[in-house]
Amino acid sequence: MGMKGKIALGAVVGVVVIGVVSANAGANGNGSASGTHSSTSAQHGSGGKKAQAAEKKAAGKKKAAFAGDGDFQVGSDVKPGTYRTTGNTDGMCYWERARDAKGETDSILANDNVSGTSYVTVKATDKLFKSNGCKDWEAVDVRAKGTPAATMAGDGGMFGVGTDIAPGTYRSTGNTDGSCYWERTKDADHSLHSIIANNNVTGTAVVTISASDGYFKTTGCGDWRKTA
Repeated sequence: MGMKGKIALGAVVGVVVIGVVSANAGANGNGSASGTHSSTSAQHGSGGKKAQAAEKKAAGKKKAAFAGDGDFQVGSDVKPGTYRTTGNTDGMCYWERARDAKGETDSILANDNVSGTSYVTVKATDKLFKSNGCKDWEAVDVRAKGTPAATMAGDGGMFGVGTDIAPGTYRSTGNTDGSCYWERTKDADHSLHSIIANNNVTGTAVVTISASDGYFKTTGCGDWRKTA
């Protein structure tokens, strides 16, 4: 589809909310033998540390699953699974899950314009995944454990609960123009059924993110800090 349109993602009671489209040593009586042993151990230790550092560096540099620009056929170009794009700073990243390649509005299963990070689950029943202006996508192991933080950027996009951020109550202040949008979701399908709760906020926002939530999305908000 040519235009980067926006579809309604959900609602809260009394307020229609439009979704934003938008990580030794031991004692030894023989001094000579002890010295030799220590030297050997040091060499092995140094080599081990270097190997660990190299392994850590390799693990930190994840291989892209597919590019941030293009149309990808599900099953051949893109395998079903959950993917992530990060570092999108200009809001021009657009992705789309489609039921076919007709390019019509009815073809769209889900879509979004992204600032920061986005997670998307591509299903085996999807036919096409479109990505335009995004950073490269990487595959995500949804069972992996992370080191969850207690703060998050207000325009950071999506955060995995229990991996990127810890569950709890968060507070965002200084939202003056109503452009702050937050969303608690149970998965990365981006369907209406994915949304647990959402809202557009002016002023201070307070949200409790449950351990059972899948992701928390935030766009256009002041930075969030865990208070409880």
